[in-house]
Amino acid sequence: MRILVLVHEYPPIGGGGGKVAQDICRGLARRGHELHVLTAHVPGLPREAEIDGMRVTRLPSGRRSRYKAGLGAMSGFVLAGFFHALRLTRAWKPHLIHAHFAVPAGPIAWGLHRACKLPYVLTIHLGDIPGGVPEKTSRWFRWIYPLTPPIWREAARVIAVSQYSRDLAAGRYPVDIQVIPNGVEVDALRPGSVRAGNPPCIAFAGRFVPQKDPLTLVRALLALSDLPWRCILIGDGELRGRMEQAISESGLQERFLFTGWVSSEEVLQRFAASDILFMPSLSEGMPVAGLQALAMGLAIVASRVGAFSELVDEGHNGYLAGVGDVTGFSQALRKLLGDRAHLQRCREASLEKASAFDLEAVTEAYHQALLDVAGARKFPAPEV
Repeated sequence: MRILVLVHEYPPIGGGGGKVAQDICRGLARRGHELHVLTAHVPGLPREAEIDGMRVTRLPSGRRSRYKAGLGAMSGFVLAGFFHALRLTRAWKPHLIHAHFAVPAGPIAWGLHRACKLPYVLTIHLGDIPGGVPEKTSRWFRWIYPLTPPIWREAARVIAVSQYSRDLAAGRYPVDIQVIPNGVEVDALRPGSVRAGNPPCIAFAGRFVPQKDPLTLVRALLALSDLPWRCILIGDGELRGRMEQAISESGLQERFLFTGWVSSEEVLQRFAASDILFMPSLSEGMPVAGLQALAMGLAIVASRVGAFSELVDEGHNGYLAGVGDVTGFSQALRKLLGDRAHLQRCREASLEKASAFDLEAVTEAYHQALLDVAGARKFPAPEV
């Protein structure tokens, strides 16, 4: 089956959503499907490449940053993507479209469906849903929400990456939504054994932006100076200066390490030397970093938002606290840092829980969903 994949963020561009798209594409290619990925270009990357048995085309859209996409760049991707995809459809004749993110890939898929009668499957992430990431997208959805219902309604299949995202979307879009969670290669990531570090290491991985709330992480840890721990901060962003200032004023600089942006391989290396993943986000879908942490046997301390409740069984493999609740986070961390045996049990519980998010099963679910959609249409040649 020939599948046209539309996604505005594809590694090394973007964050977790792009990594999810890449993992699914790789799995589908291994199952014998022919894929062509259309994504955004940034300076320094090739426009065309053969990667993992797929054709990847990066389109100029005005995007300049690998880690941040504004409304202008996403609008540019819609324009460039539609016209390029239309030409590609005429020449290549894909059997269906797989669009990751209802915005901005969704409008391209919907336009091709209208122009060419080409069915599309829509995978939604939290930022696609009004109210999902309000601190980031509320201003956008004020203008674009009236245009989005047809994109959801006319999709042959809508897939959400978590039950939380599905429930939130159902309140806005009255369509059937299937849940296929994000996944990771559990067997490849699973360590032979886990043992609580001495001192334990707390990891944070992501953008240093308000949505991820890394300042709450710093403040919660500074309240635990009486306990042994060290912290590794993986990533970068606009809040780094304020984080460094707070740490400097505390006199605990030797306990923190800033890595800056690193490769995905180095992220995993850092996780392998860590005990706890701390994610105090204001909003979150099904974070790939959280799934990787489960598979590598890290306890998780996270905000009581989004799909974190699907990753954390409180008191069993970690703890949840309210958004911005420095005291609550500190108390949760104290339970883990102050009791090495409990930390060890939580790490082992994460290893057990990770099996529910195995990438092979996730990819197979997508494989069947796409076959169902294509089979229902009997692999029609698109009308052009």
